[in-house]
Amino acid sequence: MAGLRLGPLLRYTDGSSATVWVESDRPCTAEVRCADGARGTSRTFHIAGHHYALIPVSGLTPGTATEYEVLLDGTRVWPPPDSRFPPSVIATSPADEGTRIVFGSCRWAAPPAGGHDPVGPDALDTLSARIAADPEAARPDVLLLLGDQVYADEISDATRRWISGRRDLAEPPGDQVADYEEYTHLYYESWLDPEVRWLLSTVPSCMIFDDHDVIDDWNTSEAWLADMRATDWWRERLLSGLMSYWVYQQLGNLSPKELATDPLYAAVRDAPDGTDALRTFAARADADPASVRWSYRRDFGRVRLLMVDSRAARVLKEDRRAMLDPGEAAWLREQVLDGRGDREGVDAGDGETEGSRAGGREGAPAGERGGAYDHLLIGTSLPWLLPHLVHDVEAWNAAMCAGERGARWARVGERIRRGADLEHWAAFPSSFDALADLIAEAGTGREAPATVSVVSGDVHHAYVAEPSWPGRAPDSHVAQLTCSPVHNSVPLSIRLGFRFGWSAWARALGRRIARHGRCAAPAVGWRRTGGPWFGNQIMTLTLRGRSARLRLEQARAERDGATALHLVTDRELA
Repeated sequence: MAGLRLGPLLRYTDGSSATVWVESDRPCTAEVRCADGARGTSRTFHIAGHHYALIPVSGLTPGTATEYEVLLDGTRVWPPPDSRFPPSVIATSPADEGTRIVFGSCRWAAPPAGGHDPVGPDALDTLSARIAADPEAARPDVLLLLGDQVYADEISDATRRWISGRRDLAEPPGDQVADYEEYTHLYYESWLDPEVRWLLSTVPSCMIFDDHDVIDDWNTSEAWLADMRATDWWRERLLSGLMSYWVYQQLGNLSPKELATDPLYAAVRDAPDGTDALRTFAARADADPASVRWSYRRDFGRVRLLMVDSRAARVLKEDRRAMLDPGEAAWLREQVLDGRGDREGVDAGDGETEGSRAGGREGAPAGERGGAYDHLLIGTSLPWLLPHLVHDVEAWNAAMCAGERGARWARVGERIRRGADLEHWAAFPSSFDALADLIAEAGTGREAPATVSVVSGDVHHAYVAEPSWPGRAPDSHVAQLTCSPVHNSVPLSIRLGFRFGWSAWARALGRRIARHGRCAAPAVGWRRTGGPWFGNQIMTLTLRGRSARLRLEQARAERDGATALHLVTDRELA
């Protein structure tokens, strides 16, 4: 009899359909049955000794929340008979009731129940407990996980012991993951957490990778990549990381329509063993990153989400460094402007454009309120707007590495870049300015949305920053919303460094450093309007009509040993 190894994860949802991801312990037919009669089935596909299914569910009743169960070869495996959680549901809330989006990044797997947690309460565990305690209360419509869902280079003691049982940790890459099987173990450790498992079964999720999903500082520079490719373990590490990301995260980002036309998904499902097809795809992504798109689009009523790959899509040649390759940058611009009636050559009807290479999008009607959407979210794991000192140091470092002060400074700059993790949007000045220009364009005019929000994580603190453009004032409210970590350590040095980085003294110091690098002024100025806040935390955006509200909550331990989410800030954005 087939058993459920991992999942279910509720991934895509719209008004009448959904997808549910599962991993089983053998080949089987996976089925989802809903209380309202909707259902879906799929045969598992095989990757490197593991069996998976992404089950499309159709015929859902709009505006409802229906309980569902998962069956493998006709036997119910979810919910488990001894579950202490409420039934998992698939919700198809009407768009006019608003959209609640929870987001954050950087999550170490929580220790087993009763174990000591050195980094404090897990914000996702705590969110799950709150929803489970009052399942009738308002819950998120979607969960955005903005990178570092697993840590391939910072493993737990339990995982270290498990890996040591299969290979010698004295050999590279040591106590980091080396292959696909070890990546699967990371996902088991993280997603078998009972609270997180139930949360992901009942709240739809969108995901994107960041560096630790593969390795710290992934794609920092051309020189960094050359050094990694010179090792005898990097290729297997990278291919396994991309393969596991596609299986565990990327597939669920796609809509049923996109899945039906995806050639890789068809090849993997049709083959008795899809490992070779997926490995060939990962090898192509490594050899020619511009041939694969991990970015994708999701529309939730009149809310548009663009999840942008700020890791694999980079151009690393020093003389043309860019956060996004030309094709990726063109895709982002097309999706931002798609559906605007004031854009020449764009149909403001159903918003359909050419499908993405490995990601997805679905169209949305322009509606009666002007543009195609009321709110634009640009999800990028790395913040666009950073503390001013950090921004100026990264811009200076980019100039040094490009040879602005000569070869000696270039060598020093590369060492500093790697040692200090200087590889955010600010380290790609032309890309930083291009994003600023695109956001200003999107936020200006009669069809401008009410808000444009760049949502990010990575930097282990939370804050709100608001930009301003010299000589122009967008009609939209624009903000950088950063929330990190969900569950990770925040050393005192990081707290002190970022607090100073936002100060007026630091801003003056940053200007002097930028002058040494002969750096041009950025295309946009900005000011911090919230934070910095430190702790394990999540942000929630509630978008209803043209209004937007932001909440930040932190997970804290109570005197009775329980954990709770404590409100840190609650404010209107528009």
